Amino acid sequence: MENLDDIDVRILNLLQENSWLSYNKIAMKLRLSVGTVFNHVKNLQKRGVLQGYTVILDWTKLGYSLTALVLVQTEGKHIMEVETEIAKTPNVIAVYDITGDYDNVVISKFKNRNSLNVFIKGLLAMPSVRRTVTNVAFSAVKEDFRIKL
Repeated sequence: MENLDDIDVRILNLLQENSWLSYNKIAMKLRLSVGTVFNHVKNLQKRGVLQGYTVILDWTKLGYSLTALVLVQTEGKHIMEVETEIAKTPNVIAVYDITGDYDNVVISKFKNRNSLNVFIKGLLAMPSVRRTVTNVAFSAVKEDFRIKL
């Protein structure tokens, strides 16, 4: 793990559980000084390990009842520009380079079939996109990007 020490790992695990924890609360939980916690967090930010703080939303309670996994096949020399364009779309939550017959998988959330339809047609209208295959998730068994370090 990119030169993380035990304190870094413990801080990251706490922040994954609750990113609102203050330096004081982290210091108390880990039995460290506030200055030590502050320095470690700043160092993690500077190194790009800690890139931001966020919340975990229940998408269905916000009306986003459709999760789509879209496989995208692109003309080889345009893969990166297509990925960059797709990643700018508000409903897209992840874009991955993958191996196999397709170049990317796009994970996105939609409130209804019509908005998904518009998204797919927009992808297919991109000049470098050859084809797509869309899968719709029936339910989310697990949807959590946190990993216990």
